[in-house]
Amino acid sequence: MHKTTEFVIATPVLASLDIQRSVGFFCSKLGFTKIHEQQGAYGIVSSGSVSIHFWACADRKIAEATGCRVGVRGIEPLYARCVKSGMVHPKAPLAKAPWGSQEFAILDPDGNLVTFYEPADA
Repeated sequence: MHKTTEFVIATPVLASLDIQRSVGFFCSKLGFTKIHEQQGAYGIVSSGSVSIHFWACADRKIAEATGCRVGVRGIEPLYARCVKSGMVHPKAPLAKAPWGSQEFAILDPDGNLVTFYEPADA
């Protein structure tokens, strides 16, 4: 009997030069909840069904070459919050992507590019 596999979730793991700072940023600026924080080792934040993990990294260039995409519902209030905090990447304001989603991006304190998107069918 052949069984199929259904992929159900993906969890980004971002490079962090300071786990405590990364966790604090996502919690205070974006409304995530701290799940785990071990300075110099690993961190986890969560909001709804989304979790973002952080691994301790000493090379900022790694973080600056890393990014992830986070799907949301109700992107406008999040965008307004990020604009107010001055976090929106200057080259990635809220716009409709060629593939149909509304999206914008921020840089976290370590340089990871985090793109928030709302599917066209949301």
